[in-house]
Amino acid sequence: MTRIGVRLMAVHAIALLLALAVSTGARAQTAEINDLKGQIFDAKMAQQTFGKGLPHCGELNGTNFYFRQRDRILNLEDYHRSLESLAQEHTFNPETRRPWNEEDAIARWDMVQKQAAEDRRNCSLIAHLPELEKKLDELQKQAAAPSKK
Repeated sequence: MTRIGVRLMAVHAIALLLALAVSTGARAQTAEINDLKGQIFDAKMAQQTFGKGLPHCGELNGTNFYFRQRDRILNLEDYHRSLESLAQEHTFNPETRRPWNEEDAIARWDMVQKQAAEDRRNCSLIAHLPELEKKLDELQKQAAAPSKK
């Protein structure tokens, strides 16, 4: 093969690598845009479903949870002590239609811990919604800019 042929192949290889790098960057940017869209969707859904809990987001830091039935914020530790008391005293549990027992208290405790974590996550997601929307707008503008050239 001649020197010109080798150089021509090298130029084609470099061009191919550059094209591949650009398309990989575009795919990465598209993936980031799709991820942001998913986060924005989750934040908007949380905003709609969380409703009355939104004003309490300042208190929902993982140590409290929003008790929807009474539209109140409850402290996890206080709630845990109450559950233990209900189980020890065998107080009637209207949900199970029998007295509270240790298993019921443990199941409820697990549920409210998950609720506290979910409330915290929802509040964080909702708080970051404007930032996410701004970042999405910037990425979409960047993605559209190269195609106009």
